[in-house]
Amino acid sequence: MSDRIIAHYLIETASDVRKAAEVMAGEQSSGTFVAVPGETPELTERAGAQIVGLEMLEPVDQPSLPGAKPAGVGEQYQRARVTLSWPIENMGPSLPNLVATVAGNLFELQQFSGLRLLDLELPTPFFSSYPGPQFGVGGTRALSGVDAGPLIGTIIKPSVGFGPEETAGLVKILCEGGIDFIKDDELQANGPYCPFAYRVDAVMAVINEHADRTGKKVMFAFNVTGDLDEMRRNHDLVLEKGGTCVMASLNSVGLVGMIELRRHAQLPIHAHRNGWGYLSRHPMLGWSYVAWQKIWRLAGADHMHVNGLRNKFSEGDESVLASARACLTPMSEQSPCIAMPVFSSGQTVSQPPDTYAALGSLDLIYAAGGGVVAHPDGISAGVQSLRESWTATVAGIPLKTYAKDHPALARALESLSR
Repeated sequence: MSDRIIAHYLIETASDVRKAAEVMAGEQSSGTFVAVPGETPELTERAGAQIVGLEMLEPVDQPSLPGAKPAGVGEQYQRARVTLSWPIENMGPSLPNLVATVAGNLFELQQFSGLRLLDLELPTPFFSSYPGPQFGVGGTRALSGVDAGPLIGTIIKPSVGFGPEETAGLVKILCEGGIDFIKDDELQANGPYCPFAYRVDAVMAVINEHADRTGKKVMFAFNVTGDLDEMRRNHDLVLEKGGTCVMASLNSVGLVGMIELRRHAQLPIHAHRNGWGYLSRHPMLGWSYVAWQKIWRLAGADHMHVNGLRNKFSEGDESVLASARACLTPMSEQSPCIAMPVFSSGQTVSQPPDTYAALGSLDLIYAAGGGVVAHPDGISAGVQSLRESWTATVAGIPLKTYAKDHPALARALESLSR
């Protein structure tokens, strides 16, 4: 592994590509828009970012983003993959300052009509400074009691509007139906209609009673998103009541919030990526998930949302699968930082065969909200239908064939065909 920080980008520019890359390197290290006293060749050699890769791609006729320098008459906008590297001595092994370096003022530079961070390679000191996931796949399986196969999960629906007792009532039905994992919706926080402490009390009473009676303790990810002290207090309450997971919205709590929550936590952290679209939806701006998720895994996320196949949002299947594979790909020999991918967003009984065939792994949480609670025969049948879909998938049996002897799956498939 290199002792330098390496970042891979996709760029689009009306300028000479190498000159544009030099602007990137200068802006994010020792240079600025004019020469300044003290910027000696020796300093630039020691502290300047280096261009270590440049691959030309097919040009385009129109700029992808507004505000860039226009191309000349009859000229095209050039696209390229650019790789930059920095000495770690510039910022030390600091994730917040890493982000300021590799994804700082680059995106608004006039030279670019498109710029996207594709991937990151980090040197060893980062893996010594940050512990990464505390539980990951193995710890999640141990706490949930699911030794093999996906964790069959769901989200409390309606997303908001239930009080503590209504939430607990739904959890009771889900537990009795055989669910493995439940999460708060990211919109459910600590409002006066459903206060966090009362919700934890009510839900954990149900989960603990079910565990005492059956030996199975359902994992519930309580949304602790908030200020730092609030997150710590909320985490401690969940732990005190016997809970086994907390959830945080990454874009809301920020990188430092996630780092501090991980330092405090004694439970798995379910990392929700709500807001991800504003960082990624335009293909020539922002981050790829492959790069972005590395930051959060190293900060301590145990579970990472990746969307799902044929989801309700705009993301395509190949992007979803690339994201899930990235979460399961070790980051270094010293610290693999494996996080469990979470498939959600419009998932039903129909996607497991394609998900498993493409991913080739069962280390995942498969969370269906409406796909469970909207089952025509009720919530327990919704849970059962998801489990039957995955059982058939792993056994290599077509869903329609398996459904002939499994009414819950049959009814779910039937409802999807309407």
